[in-house]
Amino acid sequence: MAPDRCCPSSAASACCRPSAGPAGPDRPSQDFPWLSRLILPGSLLGLAWGLEFRIDPGAVPIPHYAVLLSAYLLCGWPVLKEAARVLGRGNFFNEFTLMSLATLVAIILGDLPEAVGVMLFYTVGDLVQEKAAGNSRRSLHSLLASKPSRAGLIRDGRIESVPIEMVPVGSLVLVKPGEMIPLDGTVTAGSARVDVSSLTGESLPESVEPGGRVYGGCLCLDGDLTVRTAAGPSESMLGRIIAMVEGAAASKSQSERFITVFARCYTPIITAAALLTAVLPPLLAGGEWEVWIYRALILLLCSCPCALFLSVPLAFFAGIGAASRQGMLVKGAPVLDALAKAKDVVFDKTGTLTAGKLSLLGAEPAPGVAREKLLHLAAIAESRSNHPLARAVLAEIPEPPPHDPEVAVSDLAGKGLVARTPRGEILIGNARLLRENGVDFPETGAEAVSVYLALDKAYQGRLDFADRLKPEAAAALRNLRESCGVRNLYMLTGDREKSALAASRELGLDGFRSGLLPNEKVAAFRELSPGGEAVFVGDGINDAPVIAASGVGVAMGALGSAAAVEAADAVILDDSLSRLPLLFRIAAKTRRVAGQNIVAALAIKLAVMGLGIAGLSGLWEAVFADVGVSLLAVLNSYRAARAS
Repeated sequence: MAPDRCCPSSAASACCRPSAGPAGPDRPSQDFPWLSRLILPGSLLGLAWGLEFRIDPGAVPIPHYAVLLSAYLLCGWPVLKEAARVLGRGNFFNEFTLMSLATLVAIILGDLPEAVGVMLFYTVGDLVQEKAAGNSRRSLHSLLASKPSRAGLIRDGRIESVPIEMVPVGSLVLVKPGEMIPLDGTVTAGSARVDVSSLTGESLPESVEPGGRVYGGCLCLDGDLTVRTAAGPSESMLGRIIAMVEGAAASKSQSERFITVFARCYTPIITAAALLTAVLPPLLAGGEWEVWIYRALILLLCSCPCALFLSVPLAFFAGIGAASRQGMLVKGAPVLDALAKAKDVVFDKTGTLTAGKLSLLGAEPAPGVAREKLLHLAAIAESRSNHPLARAVLAEIPEPPPHDPEVAVSDLAGKGLVARTPRGEILIGNARLLRENGVDFPETGAEAVSVYLALDKAYQGRLDFADRLKPEAAAALRNLRESCGVRNLYMLTGDREKSALAASRELGLDGFRSGLLPNEKVAAFRELSPGGEAVFVGDGINDAPVIAASGVGVAMGALGSAAAVEAADAVILDDSLSRLPLLFRIAAKTRRVAGQNIVAALAIKLAVMGLGIAGLSGLWEAVFADVGVSLLAVLNSYRAARAS
């Protein structure tokens, strides 16, 4: 079942209230439901217990009942109102009517404190999931809607900073180094390297020149770009991501919980059984009406579904707690339920399976050149650059070269660097840079990103870079197959095919797709999982739509984008893939415990029901079948709280 991020699949949330939306100035405080439906009723229940010991046994306990009834109405009114609404539409057998019937029968039989307690437990799970989903949606909307906000509009030869909503399609905007590209468009002048990792996941910046396509939300690293806009804010890539996140979540089918389906059968069966118990024996066998009505009441009281309603949420809340103690946040019980049944897992590559940053894979000096000299020359040139490759080179040098005022570095966008030093002119960059300067060198067909270096037109060697797989990635994926019941592992990435192929081979994946934009990722995911049941694990803004479209979206929280984290159903806080199999095991154990609770509750209740119909049990045994089973469910649920 696919948990919905807009409207949590908790008891009253599915029908009693609108889904949580973005916070606004006119929106009432979300703390009020907690006060009115949980804190006040709980306080009144405690007050009623205090009054019970101070009331004269011979007096009518009106104050006691008044306090309890107030508590019951405060926490149970949404359920009672929804029960009345669905009854008016002819839907007699659902969780709301069952819950209302159970608590009203408890009140009729004089057990008003039990009715209040049941409604309180029911309300806890409802409000917790409502708040988690509401916060997630508001944070996601606020985050994505805030980037970027202004553009440098070129008008009559002047640059005006205006809100991006005021930039007409087809206008020219100027993007300076370090600024975010405001809208999708085409470069008309200038060249620069652009960090596109937020959209494609590609860790290496792209070089763009006149005629090249750029997307809003990407960062211009160097060089001025003049861009002719091709779309407004809502039609831009970033705007479509917002719409896709919301649309994918809204298009999911509403998951019906087991208890809702069960209630449709359980309620009419028990109601019919109680009615037949009260009526048939006196009519057909001459039994006493009082005796059989009493036995029917035993049947109704014993059938009170308190333990059934508590057994599932208790187990899942315990599982959520176990996951949180292991550094994993789970946004609701349906997430664990869906994880426990998932058989396919789809991964993003950059930042999820890999470290998310380039590192030096190897150095190949030219004949007669020492490796130390090659790295030293590279460090001299790269010490003036903020390029990811420069950081990777400097990370390999124990002592970075001191600042030399005689070194002059020129950054050639899309090609590399030229450093003029006392030792000579250093060229470091791609093959195009060396070819244009007449340097003879052997080109490589390696899967890594290669950078070539020359000193005074003499080839010195090659440096290979790659975004390495996380050390725990292979073991984690193997663990998913061997101990978590996962059948298929796939990868969807915006990275290039050769690096995706290398990662797929090393990890033993069942398949991959590369070079994907966010909308293409969603389409590819739906091809792999037409029903949307697969789990998707990602970390970037570009992953937010597919995370929202997946059966369960898991985000890497430490280095992952806020968009992915907020769109996700579960978050791994430290980015360690080794926690993913643990999350699957917690989910499976939680679902087992919930199933055990249901089976135990039904078995005990059916046994006591049979004894009650036979006249071998009374109201006390019926109360035990309800309260005692609830206690057993609580104790058994502690097992789910222990991480697997």
